[in-house]
Amino acid sequence: MIWLEAIFAILVNPNFYQLTLLAATPLIFASLGGVYSEITGVVNIALEGIMLMAAFNSIVFTHLSGSPWIGLIMAIVIGVGFTWFHAWASIRWSANQIVSATALIIIAQGVTSFLMVPIFGHPGQTDYVGRIPAVELSFIKDVPFIGQILGSMSLFVYLALIAVVVTWVLLYRTSLGLRMRAVGENPEAADTLGINVYRIRYFGVLMSGVMASFAGAFLSLGQLGRFVELMTHGRGFIALAAMIIGNWNPVGALGASLLFGASEAMNLQLQSSTIITVSANVKPLFNMIPFVVTLVVVGGFIGRTRAPAASGVPYEKESK
Repeated sequence: MIWLEAIFAILVNPNFYQLTLLAATPLIFASLGGVYSEITGVVNIALEGIMLMAAFNSIVFTHLSGSPWIGLIMAIVIGVGFTWFHAWASIRWSANQIVSATALIIIAQGVTSFLMVPIFGHPGQTDYVGRIPAVELSFIKDVPFIGQILGSMSLFVYLALIAVVVTWVLLYRTSLGLRMRAVGENPEAADTLGINVYRIRYFGVLMSGVMASFAGAFLSLGQLGRFVELMTHGRGFIALAAMIIGNWNPVGALGASLLFGASEAMNLQLQSSTIITVSANVKPLFNMIPFVVTLVVVGGFIGRTRAPAASGVPYEKESK
């Protein structure tokens, strides 16, 4: 009964829903990145590495320029450049997409850890360099309960929700989106209709880099104001799970990201709850909640979702 009381107290607290949105934001961005890439036929499990590179470079350039906005711009530029290597290897040379993406993750982990000392003088984490300020919505802030959740939030939260709408409209209400889906389902047929398969796939993969860069920048510039080694903590892989559960649809990815965000928020709220008394040695086990939820939910959705037919299949244009 004490546990039920604690969970009920959490569910009626607006802080829980605000934490859910904050925890879901990087997953929303990264899962949208996965949708952009895979809907054109290229698997991109390098989201974790792209997020890490973006998080690191956003802090580096904020540190050098004194402006978090410059840090955000450079994080996106470098994140997209980093993603280009995966696109180049996968599309131009028909490389194994899993191997290529895994290599980028390893490179990102090594580069960010190695450059900590030369740039910041010490390993582990950087000093505080600044954050992008929160946005206050005055027309919502005074609304009971909802205003406590959405009235004042990180800019990244609003951008993530806008990105879902823009992505859905792009994919399902524009000719470009139709071409992207056609290339992901049957690139040979798309090619015969005059669609440039390579160009569409490059666009999809590079857009995944943009989304993953926003996710990484949020972790550093949107939340902490500093970089911590390996601070992505597997969120790129959870975002891939959200994409799969969402059936490669931006709205579905949003719902799955919110589910995982809620599990992370529940973890944090349970650890700080004053209603239940849990040993200090046991509380860290709550950190497993998001990953357990991921395994259970993904396992339950196996066979109920369908990936784009040509996802992960290199396309080589036949020479005439």
